[in-house]
Amino acid sequence: MTDSTRLGRRVGATIALVVALVACDNSSEAQTTTRKSLPAPEVIASLPPDGGDEFNRLVFEQSPYLLQHARNPVDWYPWGDAAFEVARKADKPIFLSVGYSTCHWCHVMEHESFEDEEVAELLNKYFVCVKVDREERPDVDQVYMTVTQAITGSGGWPMTVMMTPDREPFFAATYIPKANRYGRRGMMELLPLIGTAWRDQRAELEASAKGIVKQLADRSGGNPGPPLNQSTLEACYQQLAQSFDSTNGGFGGAPKFPRPHNLRFLLRYAARSGNQTGVDMVVKTLREMRRGGIWDHVGLGFARYSTDEKWLVPHFEKMLYDQALIAMACVEAWQMTGYEDLRQTAEEILEYVERDMTAPSGGFYSAEDADSEGIEGLFYLWSTADLKSALGDEDGAFAATIWNASESGNFESEADEVKPHANILHLTKDAGVLASELDLEVAEFEERMEAVRRKLFQIREPRVHPLKDDKVLTDWNGLMIAACAMAGRAFDEPRWTELAKRAGDNLLTSLRAENGRLYKRSRLGEAGLTGLLEDYAFSVWGLLELYESSFDERYLVASIDLTKIALEFFWDEESGGFFLAPSDGEALIVRSKEIYDGAIPSGNSVFALNLLRLSRMTANAEFDDRAHELIRAFSGDVQRGPMGFTQLMLAVDFSVGPAFEIVIAGERGAEDTSAMTRALAAVFLPNKVVIFRPAGEDAPLITTIAKYSEPQVWRDGRATAYVCQNFACKQPTTDIQVMLDSLDD
Repeated sequence: MTDSTRLGRRVGATIALVVALVACDNSSEAQTTTRKSLPAPEVIASLPPDGGDEFNRLVFEQSPYLLQHARNPVDWYPWGDAAFEVARKADKPIFLSVGYSTCHWCHVMEHESFEDEEVAELLNKYFVCVKVDREERPDVDQVYMTVTQAITGSGGWPMTVMMTPDREPFFAATYIPKANRYGRRGMMELLPLIGTAWRDQRAELEASAKGIVKQLADRSGGNPGPPLNQSTLEACYQQLAQSFDSTNGGFGGAPKFPRPHNLRFLLRYAARSGNQTGVDMVVKTLREMRRGGIWDHVGLGFARYSTDEKWLVPHFEKMLYDQALIAMACVEAWQMTGYEDLRQTAEEILEYVERDMTAPSGGFYSAEDADSEGIEGLFYLWSTADLKSALGDEDGAFAATIWNASESGNFESEADEVKPHANILHLTKDAGVLASELDLEVAEFEERMEAVRRKLFQIREPRVHPLKDDKVLTDWNGLMIAACAMAGRAFDEPRWTELAKRAGDNLLTSLRAENGRLYKRSRLGEAGLTGLLEDYAFSVWGLLELYESSFDERYLVASIDLTKIALEFFWDEESGGFFLAPSDGEALIVRSKEIYDGAIPSGNSVFALNLLRLSRMTANAEFDDRAHELIRAFSGDVQRGPMGFTQLMLAVDFSVGPAFEIVIAGERGAEDTSAMTRALAAVFLPNKVVIFRPAGEDAPLITTIAKYSEPQVWRDGRATAYVCQNFACKQPTTDIQVMLDSLDD
């Protein structure tokens, strides 16, 4: 019997104790929600500790998601000891609600239930109610999502968990309606039932909850197994190939998620094996995503996912991490193929992020909502009448033709009453075909299309915008720094490198404490919350990419320092791998480790590759040892289904090799030095590290970080490349082509 099965049976027994209460999924009919503005700081400053009559305690939080709930009649507490102490004294269970600011169904549940006086009265009567922003507390979310998935067979947000004052769960669900619907219990019936079960069957609930916690602890430590090697990479490729949608791109059916780390793995597999099919799968997926409604054809950027298999109907929120990860996949696909449309997509993603998601501090905001004016997707929809009104009859017809807008519309939703016959703009043909059908040259067609897009953007701007979650998350910023730095380096575009540097500098100042450790987030100039594993893993990733794009040693030094801190506070000395939370952080019911690469790659998977790269850059054998210990700690789970761990597969691919260490010795900023680094950056060679050994500087810092680089000086006053493969070095060369040929293994 597997750990998951045992946990599921334990959960099943618990549910029976609360009269077979049934968790609800997110398939219920949509409800129009009315969003309230966040309270102003000066208003918050004048309130009593409990929030007063108009607000609850969440008004004092920084999270926009928690602040959205600050006017609810529910007597919310933020996650913390105070809530659990109140529950003990009041002898009540905890009602935990977890979500995030741009989650549509979180808004629906708030409008239906948490803003409702009847539901709030029951919640306040039977429970102590706690709200959590999953983006601020992914450690809390991960623990209770594991239970929720065991109960419901799936997961998602909003997540609802009921637990003892000792944080031990006995019931979980996702979205729950106010009233009974489709044979499932709603809040009005569910809450009194659980309240009665807590009163009359307390001992059984508590015993079963403790059993759930034990099962969680038993399966939270990883599962070591045989070494991961080239056969694991082959198995991963075969699984991805079997699930690939050859018609629409992507993997599996609806709903369809981007999964950029799948694409990045396929590029590496193709480079290793010479199998062009992997490249074709990547290109097909990226192009179909770009054509679909998941891409914002007016304002640029990708939505979170598609509700259908064709990438047509998005779940409209835009997340920073999606922009970062998809941009990285586009950069690497361009390096592999040279297809300019892939470069264009990467750069337009970054253009969107620079324009709409960049804070004055240089950091990046977290997300934009799916809803505006209380309606999902309204901001992004166009009727043919809208197009003609905005552009005139001729250009309006042109826009409707190329972006497939019809008189009847293609999107039926709650928006129909406000904007009937609405369309999600999308493409079904490439520019060459469309230009031919319109009897235009391709260049002329693309110029006209871009002019129309820009005009539509200006027309759309005065619409009510979706809410922007303006907190700056350390981990997601690390991902975006990596994406900007990779694009700047590959495309030789200083604009993107500078964007990465501003964010990197902000991370190292605003998001880092005086003791060198990371905060989780900042908002309105206030940083706070304990940094978790992903904050360190993704920050190190971003700083490594930024070093290789700028050769500013500050970023390399910081990446080493943050890695050492992570090893000190997160490393599992007994079994290997990193815990999600630090050893001196809040003690949850279990201290979890995670390796699964979902919408966001796991911190362990990212750190595996970080450690391998740092070991090659610094010749520090400890980093290499830790990387292999980390991979072994989870190899048993990975072997059973490697396609669920494609970010980790990047580390395995690097480990299997060949991998290259390259030192460029030359004058900082000189043309021959830049030409050599540009040539390296333009090719797809992911399993390499590059350091710069400046000439003409007394005791350059890099020779302290990487002592082996000290004798690797430029020759004859010219930029010189030192190429080593797995620590075996070839003859230094000043010839760019010779350097590239030496990498063609």
